[in-house]
Amino acid sequence: MKVFNKMRQQKLLSVSLLLVTLCIGIVIGTLMNTKVHAARGQAVAPDASQLTIPSVVQLGNEFTKLAKKLDPSVVYITADFTPKTVVNPHGRNGQEEEDQPGPSSGDEGSDLFRRFFKNGPGGGETVPRAMRRQEQSGTGFIVDRNGYIITNNHVVSRVDHIRVRLHTDDSTDYRARIIGVDPETDLAVIKIDPKSPLTAVTIGNSDGVQVGDWAVAIGSPFGLEASVTAGIVSALGRDIGGALQLQRFIQTDAAINPGNSGGPLLNIRGEVIGVNTMIATQSGGYQGIGFALPINMVARVYNDIIREGKVVRGSIGVEWNKTDKPELLKALGAHAGVLVQRVRPGGPAAKAGLKEEDIIVALNGKPVKDGEDLVGRVSELPVGTQADITVDRDGKNLNFKIGIQDRAEVFKNDERLGAVPKEDEPAKPEAVTQARFGMKIRTLTDTDKESNGLQGKTGVMVMSIDEGSFAEDIGIEEKDVIISINRQPVTSIEDVHKIQASLKPGDAVAFRVMRGAQGGGRGGRSSWNSFFVSGTLPSQ
Repeated sequence: MKVFNKMRQQKLLSVSLLLVTLCIGIVIGTLMNTKVHAARGQAVAPDASQLTIPSVVQLGNEFTKLAKKLDPSVVYITADFTPKTVVNPHGRNGQEEEDQPGPSSGDEGSDLFRRFFKNGPGGGETVPRAMRRQEQSGTGFIVDRNGYIITNNHVVSRVDHIRVRLHTDDSTDYRARIIGVDPETDLAVIKIDPKSPLTAVTIGNSDGVQVGDWAVAIGSPFGLEASVTAGIVSALGRDIGGALQLQRFIQTDAAINPGNSGGPLLNIRGEVIGVNTMIATQSGGYQGIGFALPINMVARVYNDIIREGKVVRGSIGVEWNKTDKPELLKALGAHAGVLVQRVRPGGPAAKAGLKEEDIIVALNGKPVKDGEDLVGRVSELPVGTQADITVDRDGKNLNFKIGIQDRAEVFKNDERLGAVPKEDEPAKPEAVTQARFGMKIRTLTDTDKESNGLQGKTGVMVMSIDEGSFAEDIGIEEKDVIISINRQPVTSIEDVHKIQASLKPGDAVAFRVMRGAQGGGRGGRSSWNSFFVSGTLPSQ
């Protein structure tokens, strides 16, 4: 029995060893076969390992949340128009030119600063532009669940049709209508009639924005809808070339391109802090600097439009020069305020008795810092009320009560027509005198006054400017007419010399000059602008 059991155990052991050996052989064979197939499938790189895709893991952050939250509230706007051919009296032989929508070249100011929207398809044109319909596009954002949308005026102005596309499951191209526009801030309110209530943005407070805060722009650059870019707020209160008088911008380096115009600028909480309006560029596209109108200003415009259909701002009817230097007020004996360059004929200030060269130093008992301060405060005053204005006139403070009128009415005829002065006859050598300011001058003659429309004016005409001189540094130009220096009238060369003798290095000097405007004049006469230039006399 023992022998039998022993033989059975040996037999089982043998079978087990055979099975183990067989399994090992199968495994080895399988591995070898796999390698052969792998080698055949990766003939180019047999020793390279294939890539594998991991399981889905969403790495959410604040920007991701913000983009998802705002996506249904930002819209894509397209507008089409048929360019109208108009006769341009200033063109060659009075040829016809296209009347294009959007901002004119005069509105754009410097080439560096541009309002922007995507204008039509690119590429060559096979038919004249004036014979076919064209399209431009931009961005807007929903501020009311019933379909009210804020965008830029230049996106929707002077067009035939406006369409709005939502970034939702609703693929309808909605027709939009204009509720109201404000050209002074380049804002517009449009409305669509949605199938169901929309998702409105959350409005922030732009007064709380700080340089260095995160900034996010959402829009449709180059027609690429719902594009999100991020950066920081790089400056506040920017006053830039090409901007309108009431525009002061939030500057950001969040990428903004043509097509972003009218879209929202957001803080990291997803609140709207501005409306993307302009870019600084030399190429037409993003170069690191964009500008957005602060939402506090936008909200005020929006509220006026939905209430009145327009924006009503107060005005007293005076004009001032944004480029006046601090030395100017110092030279005129004031420390702060606004130097009145022009009083609008028939306006509130003219009726009250304000004059050119008055310095407005206070409004309703509070000091006026500068022109921006004055315009901002006056524009907020209700039309029909009265304001107490304090001015410095020749060193004496005078008080005036001035009625506030609608700014649009006061400046309704302000066309800013330019004119080119006729060439002056060469001056006789003996009539030209070298002034120590670094310029050659001569007294205005009766011929000068008649040919240039300067009847009743006195002064000296600048014939040339010395290179690197004080006159050149402060901006005096050839053919300027100097009518006063530090408020002392100038009627002859002798007056200039007398005033010079009373000045010493380090003194502030203010020249009131008249300069012929650029462009064609009426009746062959020149049109002249009067303003101040100022500076501090150098030591040598």
